[in-house]
Amino acid sequence: MPMTNPKWVEAGGILTRYFEAGRGENLVLFHGGSVGAPNLCECAIDWELNFDNLARRYHVYAPDKLGQGHTDLPLCDADYTMTAVVRHAHDFLVALDIREAHVVGHSRGGFVVCRLALDHPDRIRSCIIVDSNTLAPGLPPSQFVLANPPAPRLSRDSQRWVLERYSLDPSHITDSLLDAVCEAASLPSIRESLDKMEACGLRRRQFLPALARERTDTFARLRDNGLQRPALVVWGRNDPTAGLAQGEALFDLIASRQPQAMMTVINNAGHFCFREQARPFESTISGFIECVDGW
Repeated sequence: MPMTNPKWVEAGGILTRYFEAGRGENLVLFHGGSVGAPNLCECAIDWELNFDNLARRYHVYAPDKLGQGHTDLPLCDADYTMTAVVRHAHDFLVALDIREAHVVGHSRGGFVVCRLALDHPDRIRSCIIVDSNTLAPGLPPSQFVLANPPAPRLSRDSQRWVLERYSLDPSHITDSLLDAVCEAASLPSIRESLDKMEACGLRRRQFLPALARERTDTFARLRDNGLQRPALVVWGRNDPTAGLAQGEALFDLIASRQPQAMMTVINNAGHFCFREQARPFESTISGFIECVDGW
């Protein structure tokens, strides 16, 4: 079912769109992608196939991350970084007074939830990382798989092409998902962020160098101090852009310091495993949360 009835909150001075439903333990879903992405405009609608089912058991929130979807852009050029994205995610939790949250992050959202658990463990109950080559060690094949999408970029056909390359089975690519990414691509804010990142060079000059430093710091903290909250790594076995070996390396890094860590590999699923295998993914999440509640 399409996600409807968006809500809005000011999080750290950023007007933020989010969706909310259900009752029970807090479950916060952070989608992938990043501000100024040139090929795909991801937003909270990524979770449309899971949102209602998860809301039958949990109090579910799904925000648009900083500068994505209908959430406002960073307040200044210096905030075109993943550090600012993580800060905004924390500000979102604070703005809605969300505590003891099970946080789920897909792809670049996986980096966000890991940093939330490292930096703000007081608000996090558990950390669930899904197919995140941004967080995982190693060189991802995504730069080759996703190279040279059809022009014009961010058109409906071009974004469909990108989603198909992420997938094992593209049947999960719904019209409502394409409508959402195309609507986002048409927003003046998204076009402004793309111009800053590409034409003005913020991606090359600032975003990527800062991300490299942030990754190094994150790896060191996971290695030396560990993640202080239970963790689950979920990986699509057939992810063409984030290989299973990357997921296993990430799990080894986390599990070496966190005994309450688990990994689930979902068969017949690509990068968007939570869409391609929605019911197995939801069962995996629920089973892990039951384990966390028993620890």
